[in-house]
Amino acid sequence: MEDPDIRLKRLRMRSWRRGMKEMDLILGPFADTALAGLAPELLDAYEQVMAENDQDLYRWVIARSRGEDAGPAEIADVLDVIAAHAFGRLAEMPAEFTNRPQKDLAD
Repeated sequence: MEDPDIRLKRLRMRSWRRGMKEMDLILGPFADTALAGLAPELLDAYEQVMAENDQDLYRWVIARSRGEDAGPAEIADVLDVIAAHAFGRLAEMPAEFTNRPQKDLAD
């Protein structure tokens, strides 16, 4: 059985080195800040996420951030957590650095 610390380090490294920069930027910060706190069943599902194709993962995370169902059912819960984390980080950024609609100050 793999040591839990080694497992987390391995998953963190794989999260930052996906092969698609967009997924590096979604999964890397998630792994750094949230991976150690995941429940065991979500951590197992995250292992499955690491085996998925980057283009599919990106599409699923974007769809889930919009509240749409996407991706295999067995990893749906962890995809929701990843999407909430990624888009929660974007919500904290100034609007000029995102594609969020700008509020009209005159309103």
